[in-house]
Amino acid sequence: MSIIFYHVFLWAYRLGIGLIAPWNKKAKSWLEGRKGLFDRMQAELGPEWAGKYPVIWMHCASLGEFEQGRPVIERLRAASPESKVVISFFSPSGYTARKDYKGADHVFYLPLDSRQHARRFIDLVKPTLVVWIKYDYWYYFLVELRKRKIPTLLVSGVFRTDQPFFKWWGRLHRYMLECFTHLFVQTEVSRDLLAKIGFTLNVSISGDTRFDRVIEIAESRESLPAIEAFCGNATVVVAGSTWEEDEEELDHYANTHPDIRFIIAPHEIEEERLKEVEHLFRNRIRYSELAASGERRATGQGVRPLPNSGRPAPNVLIIDNIGMLSRLYQYATIAYVGGGFGDDGVHNVLEAAVYGRPVVFGPVIEKYIEAVELTECGGGIVIDSALEAESVFSRLLNDGEEYQQACEASRNYVYGKKGATDRIVGYIQEKRLLTS
Repeated sequence: MSIIFYHVFLWAYRLGIGLIAPWNKKAKSWLEGRKGLFDRMQAELGPEWAGKYPVIWMHCASLGEFEQGRPVIERLRAASPESKVVISFFSPSGYTARKDYKGADHVFYLPLDSRQHARRFIDLVKPTLVVWIKYDYWYYFLVELRKRKIPTLLVSGVFRTDQPFFKWWGRLHRYMLECFTHLFVQTEVSRDLLAKIGFTLNVSISGDTRFDRVIEIAESRESLPAIEAFCGNATVVVAGSTWEEDEEELDHYANTHPDIRFIIAPHEIEEERLKEVEHLFRNRIRYSELAASGERRATGQGVRPLPNSGRPAPNVLIIDNIGMLSRLYQYATIAYVGGGFGDDGVHNVLEAAVYGRPVVFGPVIEKYIEAVELTECGGGIVIDSALEAESVFSRLLNDGEEYQQACEASRNYVYGKKGATDRIVGYIQEKRLLTS
């Protein structure tokens, strides 16, 4: 790709966002969040920001990448408490969910890439160290960081042969990689691919920091009383980050097994989407309704119907909020992770596997090495249809030996991959990137 085509891409991206914003909530948020961005940054940072302390800037495309980078930023904050932390997001979903994150001094949107935007943003932030999470490569930002000789690290990078870096027309993308001081990649495959295009001295296999993050969450064991009341002593299937295609694989089993509790956490929670989920599941209740009803609805033995309501006890709980999913999986007997029936592929399987549970998902997993490896070790199970989902659920619930083997495989897989954060922070401290 030449710089001309890159500018065409940026122009088309901005035009497309503007055209769909009146009808698309995310596009509207993308635009509105960037209005007056530099004025807000100027007001928040102020003149006293300049040069008084080290500044760590972490950039994330969205919420998933934030969770990936969070262990690194929190470890650096603990090791260097005088440092200031700035986090940027490209996606509205990431910014909205973490704009009040206590571990950062400031959280901003990243403006759309341009030479002027990059210079002004970096002038205001004045980073000592930049931590770029996984991907979301922007040419002018990376070039400007290189010009200023600001240490810039790629964390938890993943590379595949179908990416532009490895195509004959990918010189612009390869130049973006040259802007990084060091590339921390997840796998040997990624390292070997980079070696083929000349990146050898500044590449390390660190692993994936998400393993450290999910272990941290699991070991904190934050309880959710309303969820515990709903589950009672029943068998529980927790289905996280689901889309309509996923729910259609689950609804018949849930509707015909009222003794099993199902917790459905849709990937999107707009009202229209929640109504679609409600339409599929016969005996359901929303989390907000459950939490509001308190003792009237929830008991230690599960959820009871209201007196004289004529409704059976709900066996399906629909989560209508964001941010609870990683803690929900602790209540699962079996976990189901959505996305595997869509073009983009399965969502984060590690949040479920860390609790030592069998993890079931759809077939689109080839871009997600952790889902592939989890399947290969026996902790993950791929399904292709609703009938297969029902067969897998029934088999796991009736074959104690197979169930236990899958549980152990999941937990061992996650805990066997911990340590990426130590390796990355160790490099930063060894090179004195925050103290030199």
